[in-house]
Amino acid sequence: MIVVQRVEAADHLRGTVRVPGDKSISHRALLLSALASGTSVISGISNGHDVAATRVIVGQLGARLHDDDNDVVVEGADEGLRVSPDDLDCENSGTTMRLVCGLLAGVPGEHHLVGDASLSRRPMDRVAIPLEAMGVRLEGQGEQRTAPLRLWGSARLRAIDYSVPQPSAQVKSAILLAGLAADGPCVVREAIRTRSATEDMLRASGVAITSESVGAGRVIELAPGRPLAHHWRVPGDPSQAAFFAVLAAIHDDATLDVLSLDASPERVGFVSVLQRMGARVDLVEHGGATGLRGETSMLHATEIHAHEIPSVDEVPILCVAAAAATGVSVFREMSELRVKESDRLEGSARLVNALGARAWIEGDDLFVEGLGSARQFRDFSFDAALDHRMVMSAAIAGCAGEGVTITGAATVASSYPTFFRDLALLS
Repeated sequence: MIVVQRVEAADHLRGTVRVPGDKSISHRALLLSALASGTSVISGISNGHDVAATRVIVGQLGARLHDDDNDVVVEGADEGLRVSPDDLDCENSGTTMRLVCGLLAGVPGEHHLVGDASLSRRPMDRVAIPLEAMGVRLEGQGEQRTAPLRLWGSARLRAIDYSVPQPSAQVKSAILLAGLAADGPCVVREAIRTRSATEDMLRASGVAITSESVGAGRVIELAPGRPLAHHWRVPGDPSQAAFFAVLAAIHDDATLDVLSLDASPERVGFVSVLQRMGARVDLVEHGGATGLRGETSMLHATEIHAHEIPSVDEVPILCVAAAAATGVSVFREMSELRVKESDRLEGSARLVNALGARAWIEGDDLFVEGLGSARQFRDFSFDAALDHRMVMSAAIAGCAGEGVTITGAATVASSYPTFFRDLALLS
């Protein structure tokens, strides 16, 4: 069922938001807890559908899970994970599919992974290539090996030294998870540093892993072994906070706070970009945790490179900021946007044009000519192509401008089920 959501313009915005638990950390906490022997606890886990898909899959593989108030308790299988007789449904989550491939690499037997129509268009060759070098057999559809996938795991994999060809925390993480079952230390080299959640969490769970910064990149070396059970505390998702940071900056009467975020450098690049545009947006301390505060600002154009935001997840909402700025902003080397839940390069340009500003694409670069104020945005309609980040970006533009009608809004539940409620409570 296609859901249509109307968001009205807000006269003023005040309040505090607590965004869902970080998706990246939530996925990894489930996977590492499933691999461990013993009982792990996950506090603050994301309530989105993507993480729920990972939760179901680790249960199918032999981990036992139950809720305890606001925590998730995971009992790893003492004898290790096992093949599921049923398909492993990753639904709409590329993170689930790529990381689970790494997990399954060390689980002997044949595994079947499936996803929805959107996920089944996303390339999985980027994880297949390094995993095959480790001795895994992975079959998919076509040259890019899209889902459905068949993967044959092994209890003993070959250690590799692998240079990730383009920045991808998911590919890095898949290799490191597979490396736990390797016959020696694995090395992963990345030319541009991506989020370090996997390395940090492996270290916290007792795995021998080192990470060395080399120029703009990083070299990670991991020794094989089994993670220990752990109590994971999941901070708020900074990529969700980005929507409220932009909303505060472009709205003409706003002061907003977002509580308790993962503030690791690779996750908050959007803050530096907004500050460079003139936004009054800052990371602040709230009760011993890092939060974010944003206020009404006058924005001007800037140039943004993909390495500033390695996952490029925040680019669609930064395009909305650019549409409210004066001048022409340029988003450089954004090819990764084409292989997200939708073609976000095309979708971001379409969104900017729909709200009355001007956007165009040249190769992998996106140009946005701003209107100088979000109050110049027109009341518009937008088909979000079943992409949760496009839904939220359109909603922020409508709230700060003259309103929006969004088709395909239900997909927001994949990452932030209470987004529309939280947005409405601010006005």
